[in-house]
Amino acid sequence: MSATSAFAGLWSSLPESLTPWILDAIQSMGHTHMTPVQASTIPLFMKHKDVVVEAVTGSGKTLAFVIPTLERLIRRESKLRKNEVAVLVVSPTRELATQIHSIFSLFLAAQPRSSVSDEDDDGVSELEYPPPLLLISSKESSPAQDIERFLSTGADIVVGTPGRMEEFLLGQGRTVVNVKELEVLILDEADRLLDLGFHASITRIITHMPKQRRTGLFSATMTDALSELVRVGLRNPARIVVKVQTKKMQKGTQERELIEEQRIPANLQNFYLSCRASEKVVQLSRIIDLETKRHGTSQFIVYFATCACVDYFYRVLPSVLPSSVTLYSLHGHLQPATRTRTLASFSSAASTPSSPSVLLATDVAARGLDLPHVDAVIQFDPPSDTKAFSHRCGRTARAGRSGRAWVLFVGREVEYVDLMAVRKIPLKEHKYLMASGPASGDEDRPEDPAAAIYLEKMRKAVLADRMLNDQAAKAFVSFVHAYSKHEASYIFRVKDLDLIGLGKSFGLLRLPRMPELKDCDRSNWTDAEVDWDTYAYADAAQEAKRLAAQAAKPSSEDVSRRKAERAQQKKRNNAWSDGLAKREERDKRKEKKSRKKKWLKAQAQSTEGDAQSGSAKRAREAPLGSDGDESEDWDALAREERMAKKVKRGEISQKAFDAEFTGL
Repeated sequence: MSATSAFAGLWSSLPESLTPWILDAIQSMGHTHMTPVQASTIPLFMKHKDVVVEAVTGSGKTLAFVIPTLERLIRRESKLRKNEVAVLVVSPTRELATQIHSIFSLFLAAQPRSSVSDEDDDGVSELEYPPPLLLISSKESSPAQDIERFLSTGADIVVGTPGRMEEFLLGQGRTVVNVKELEVLILDEADRLLDLGFHASITRIITHMPKQRRTGLFSATMTDALSELVRVGLRNPARIVVKVQTKKMQKGTQERELIEEQRIPANLQNFYLSCRASEKVVQLSRIIDLETKRHGTSQFIVYFATCACVDYFYRVLPSVLPSSVTLYSLHGHLQPATRTRTLASFSSAASTPSSPSVLLATDVAARGLDLPHVDAVIQFDPPSDTKAFSHRCGRTARAGRSGRAWVLFVGREVEYVDLMAVRKIPLKEHKYLMASGPASGDEDRPEDPAAAIYLEKMRKAVLADRMLNDQAAKAFVSFVHAYSKHEASYIFRVKDLDLIGLGKSFGLLRLPRMPELKDCDRSNWTDAEVDWDTYAYADAAQEAKRLAAQAAKPSSEDVSRRKAERAQQKKRNNAWSDGLAKREERDKRKEKKSRKKKWLKAQAQSTEGDAQSGSAKRAREAPLGSDGDESEDWDALAREERMAKKVKRGEISQKAFDAEFTGL
């Protein structure tokens, strides 16, 4: 399908004409024609219909709700008061909320200014519709300050994330913000709002809204979880699903043309590449090189599984990538202000094929972001959430542009291709990239020699700073943990993963201690030669802390002594149920019994007649020593002898005897 076939007519073909300054703003943005999702959604939304819209990424969903929302605001019969809101837009991430806010701002900045008379002036120029208000968490703005900004600007349109929006409407702003005149409620990336655990917040926001409103749910992927939300918040909604279809020739006895549906942009080439775990970084480097030289790509997004992986590879990849490559880091654990600066810097970077820009990111950058200069996306790790796959790919090939998406598979992960085919996301195999070009598809080929070279380069970088070693171990463990929680667990199984090869791709100096590595064959692994006592942190404060801890480390003698003490304490703490104490008592009684027999024998040999009998009697009645416990012990021994005779005669069972005297 060509780029032009994605257009669905001129803006002038809409049933209701757009306001002139709205149309001028659209054309100034370069949108001369409507996309299918815009042509389908705008007329319904302007005719007071609730809509549930599902369309592939990059299809123009944002304008599909921005334009009719502004038109409804313009066509209001009465002007809103300072504390009244007409439009609420809820987005799952601060980056997407900021982007939507910028689009509303762009349109409202294009409105004509009206002149009003003033007693002290001949006239002043003011905007009829104030700028939109953005509600996202930041150090610069608290919820109380959000209310102040709302009242001072009189914003009719409010865009924000769920938590901040709930605080604005139901927290401090409950008695201030008036939503009785609300015209439109938009939930963008609606399925993601529920996936991130915002269901309760969204439900409270919806129930606080007036029933006489228009509601729109927009996303590239809809889930069953939305059905409840639709029932609660929408009235007889129109379902709009915009599909992408491709033509394919089926060969056989007679060739015929087939029409196939897919859930990715028509101009997107989606490749997968299979390699060993130890070769992933090598392939990442070669894909970037191939893209820049063959397609002139200047901006990339590389997706990793965890925030720790992004942090680590951001620090270590410069050791294996050309110095002309500029790296950016974006993930959810960064401070909001840092994320905003990173995204702005990457978007505005003066990138060229000879000096490309590469954004290393997690799925926080997978949805909704419009980065028009990104022509290639590389999924270093397939996403744990299978729905995120199409969203990642959709960061390129947007608005009719062409683009390429790559994903790296290890071992049996290639079975993911069939899963994506079921979800109408076709993937085309690309041969393994060698330094001289694509390799054959032979699975028995030897390991790429470059893998060992890259391992040494990465280890050299890690050896320069002990903090990188800490980050490497943390990233490795976090990846294995995320891998174990993959939605497609029947494909992504830790026991099938080459953890040794993975350790090489991370440039680890040594393998971390973790249960998953316990039974691994380490014949193909060699620890780096490191003097761990002198291996230092580059940061002076961290190194001082390490040295202090090292100095306080106990000596080998102290360690042995503490080990012996712990063994004694463990012995004292043993449960009575294991019979240890009773067994010790039994052994003590046997020893005393033996001593008694010897003493009696000696007495019998040294005495005669009645004296002997009396002496023996007194011996049985008197203690051996001054300890009063001895007589009690002899009584117990006598009782044990009597019980043993009863066992022999069959009067009691052996089991009862053992329970009484051995505790077994």
